[in-house]
Amino acid sequence: METTETVRDRIGQVRGDVSPTAAGLALVLVAALGFTLLFLQDPMAHDALHNFRHGAGITCH
Repeated sequence: METTETVRDRIGQVRGDVSPTAAGLALVLVAALGFTLLFLQDPMAHDALHNFRHGAGITCH
């Protein structure tokens, strides 16, 4: 009989493989990205990022 891996199995494996420091760092990174996307929708910030992309040689339109 074939057994399938469940979400609970995967969470248990991650708890054993990932250190608390790495998990905390990942959480902080996700929170920082969320804050940036949510609160930096100001047109001035958008224009600054847009100009930076062009200055870096990235064509965006």
